[in-house]
Amino acid sequence: MAQRPARPNTPPRRRKRGFEAASSLLADRVRKAAEGRGFAISRLLTHWPEIAGDRLAAMTRPVRISHSRGGFGATLTLLTTGPVAPMVEMQVPQLRDRVNACYGYNAIQKIVLTQTDASGFAEGQARFAPAPRPEPAPDPQAQSRAQDVAAQFDDPALAEAMARLALNLSSRRNRKDISC
Repeated sequence: MAQRPARPNTPPRRRKRGFEAASSLLADRVRKAAEGRGFAISRLLTHWPEIAGDRLAAMTRPVRISHSRGGFGATLTLLTTGPVAPMVEMQVPQLRDRVNACYGYNAIQKIVLTQTDASGFAEGQARFAPAPRPEPAPDPQAQSRAQDVAAQFDDPALAEAMARLALNLSSRRNRKDISC
């Protein structure tokens, strides 16, 4: 059989993978940065509110994990502000169990709290929880249209979800109209 001659001016073929999730593009960099501070599992940093709970996550932030020489287990250092430190200290045993559940084994033996003032070093200047954004009051016409949409459904949970969807869509359209 004769082989086809190669075309001289054809561009190289590209793989068609489509769009990739941003997390997959940054996963290696986040993992390396986390390992530099002692976090073998970056999930502890990225999912801190899920692991610690919303209330504790608003008051604390994991700073580093240190391993002792020849010892078993590691020490997790948490950053917190001075006034809430005693309350966090009382919840340390439960928090240690939650963190170890994230690792899948008894990786953390001790949790140390580092207290800082709101005007202290750079990490202490950052707020622990984002400020809540005030939501604008929905338009009365949009609310009546949302109730009309919800009235079409027998299931109350589905009707409520559809009403919220209708309100969200109408507020989104209003924002686009204003910004154009």
